[in-house]
Amino acid sequence: MTVTPDIAKARFLPQTVHKRDIFSETISGTLDGHPDFPVVLRKLDTVPVYAKPIAWALARKEIRALRAVQGIEGCPLLLRVDKTGLLRSWTKGTPLQLAKPTDPEWYRDAKRLLREMRRAGVTHNDIAKPQNWLVTPEGRAAVIDFQLASVHRRRGRLFRLMAREDLRHLLKQKRAYAAHLLTPAERRMLAHKAWPARVWMATGKRAYNFVTRRLMNWSDSEGTEDRIAREGPALRRALLAAPGIADVALCTYARPAKGVGLYAFVETDLPAETVRAHAPAPGPDLIQPVPALPRHADGSVRLDALDLVAANRLDELDRLQQADPALAETLAPIVAGRCNLTDRVFKR
Repeated sequence: MTVTPDIAKARFLPQTVHKRDIFSETISGTLDGHPDFPVVLRKLDTVPVYAKPIAWALARKEIRALRAVQGIEGCPLLLRVDKTGLLRSWTKGTPLQLAKPTDPEWYRDAKRLLREMRRAGVTHNDIAKPQNWLVTPEGRAAVIDFQLASVHRRRGRLFRLMAREDLRHLLKQKRAYAAHLLTPAERRMLAHKAWPARVWMATGKRAYNFVTRRLMNWSDSEGTEDRIAREGPALRRALLAAPGIADVALCTYARPAKGVGLYAFVETDLPAETVRAHAPAPGPDLIQPVPALPRHADGSVRLDALDLVAANRLDELDRLQQADPALAETLAPIVAGRCNLTDRVFKR
């Protein structure tokens, strides 16, 4: 993929907001005049004043790392940086937790990618997350999200330790999705964390969890108690008794900081504030009025699709919609108006 001057200067045309926190907003789209060149904008100009120093510190790390890995196959291309934020190419591919690769060629290519990053003096530092690994349509490996990456001038002990951790985290993915491919040497590496990792787990992880869960509204795998069974019947009765409400669908999602949130999709023309006034206290965490709920041929609600909207699992939604154009048409306004823009999900 070649970045020409006209591509680098082209106007960004936003399409989908993928996530939003106090440090940035991630939006995918295209470039004016280049519809076949998908891009991603990490938007920083709307960040609250108190968060701007940290937001731009993270952005500078990402910018420096992306510049260092330019030309490495499987890494994004940095297109431009301005007061709006940083614009990079969109990497086509399926996140690892969905692709679950078992082909040894993918893992060999992933090691190749880490070797080339290491030669460039870059450690990613955040590839323990399967969503930061992609399987491209050609079956190659790619990585995204360089916010925590480091560029090392010297190839000293710290660099070697951090590069080793990148490799160990790749092997953790291999153990999760293709454990039968692990070699004895790889199993030994998995069994021995480097000392920075041990120190991080004992100290820095707590500060990280505070920042990401409390400040950035991220949630990892939290408890998934069944709020639908406990609160759903009374909530449905109250909402369906209100004039102007045709139907209600309830889903759960990982709530910021801790626990499970209740997400209500309400088939109505009423605004969310009016709908909430009809809900019994304390009510659902999120209410989204929708023009029509997606349905199966028998008329039952497509909770499988709404679960993905509630959890902001856009990659899985894309796959579902590609297989069903009629569903995609109904889901379009629901996805566009979704209320949860965090990027952490739990598995039921």
